Amino acid sequence: MAFLIVLAALCFLMFVAYRGYSVILFAPVAALGAVLLTDPALVAPMFTGLFMDKMVGFLKLYFPVFLLGAIFGKLIELSGFSKAIVAATIRLLGRERAMLSIVVVCALLTYGGVSLFVVVFAVYPFAAELFRQSDIPKRLIPGTIALGAFTFTMDALPGTPQIQNIIPASFFGTNAWAAPWLGTLGGVFILIVGLSYLNWRRRSALKAGEGYGDQLLNEPAPFVGGKLANPALAILPLLLVGVSNKLLTGWIPAYYGASHSFDPAVIGEAAPVVQDVAKVAAIWAVEGALLIGILSVLAFAWKPVMASFAEGSKSAIGGALLAAMNTASEYGFGAVIAALPGFLIVANALGSIPNPLVNEAVTVTALAGITGSASGGMSIALAAMSETFIANANAAGIPMEVLHRVAAMASGGMDTLPHNGAVITLLAVTGLSHRQAYKDIFAITLVKTLAVFVVIGLYYSTGLV
Repeated sequence: MAFLIVLAALCFLMFVAYRGYSVILFAPVAALGAVLLTDPALVAPMFTGLFMDKMVGFLKLYFPVFLLGAIFGKLIELSGFSKAIVAATIRLLGRERAMLSIVVVCALLTYGGVSLFVVVFAVYPFAAELFRQSDIPKRLIPGTIALGAFTFTMDALPGTPQIQNIIPASFFGTNAWAAPWLGTLGGVFILIVGLSYLNWRRRSALKAGEGYGDQLLNEPAPFVGGKLANPALAILPLLLVGVSNKLLTGWIPAYYGASHSFDPAVIGEAAPVVQDVAKVAAIWAVEGALLIGILSVLAFAWKPVMASFAEGSKSAIGGALLAAMNTASEYGFGAVIAALPGFLIVANALGSIPNPLVNEAVTVTALAGITGSASGGMSIALAAMSETFIANANAAGIPMEVLHRVAAMASGGMDTLPHNGAVITLLAVTGLSHRQAYKDIFAITLVKTLAVFVVIGLYYSTGLV
């Protein structure tokens, strides 16, 4: 019964998300409904002490990233830089390679350390422009961005700075470059199969006579500034964000140290405020990089930006609020579900799979799917079972690097179910519904999940690490 309660809550939330209902409303309904059926006395304590605590904690850390990312994306749109980049891309690669162009841009930003959520805001304006000019259905944009940002550069390619590739290092004593051959081959598999699928979908739409679409939501505003900027100048803010993020990631801990404290100037005696810099350095780096990107767009395109900034910034802030609240609600839901007895039953059942790597892959991707979070599901799985994974791997002679890569790639598998925060953010930013665009995101999810088992097969057949 405990397991069925957890499963029912998960299915209910996926159903309402797919039908287009607000996750901000139904995530707490689903979570607290499961608590009510498990132990009615815990509804109020879990709502305040766990759901709201995790939800507000997420907003405290990440809302500035959502806000700055949305403003940066809007400025890229208002400045005409997105249109300039699109025009140059079409000249360079041709209209038929529009999807490849978006995947490459997303991959470069993600591998450069830019947050997945920021990539969505930054890339959407010129993805929409490129798809419109190439007459590709807008409903294929979310799947294309998902392939570029949520898959091989998130956790497969060695060295990626995304959190999904960092978490396993603390459990297995490895680093971000673990199992470079397996990660690279897995990434190539995802890229080739994912692009093949998306291009098949594009050709099918073309045969059916389907164009970009009409009466769509959240369409980028048309550029009214006259002559377009030089493409090299237009892409410079995006490059500055990636480079600044990389540099600030190293500079901030060096400047502040492991922690920093200050005495607030208030009436009476107040305790010093102590900030654990190690936990927020990466977030500060992203925020600083986005500020540099915003200032660079303002410096390069002041007049066209300011002509529409008042209205444009309002829509960007509204989008950031919606995306952040959606994702924070999902985060609270995952925390509540992970605290229920039914979740423990699932975790223990998954531990009975005999093969060490298959056991790890299935456990991590299943818990990521239940919680709707790659990093959350992986953290729960490794915190509970990493010692078992290590013991089984040592008994089978499997290097820790392979455990690292399999765990990282598995976290980004079934996490992108309909209730996933990044999926909901992606659909909100692009102005599309689950019914319109989730099918292609799920197809990319299946490709990504399959890639984990391809990597496991490669290891057992070749011994590559």
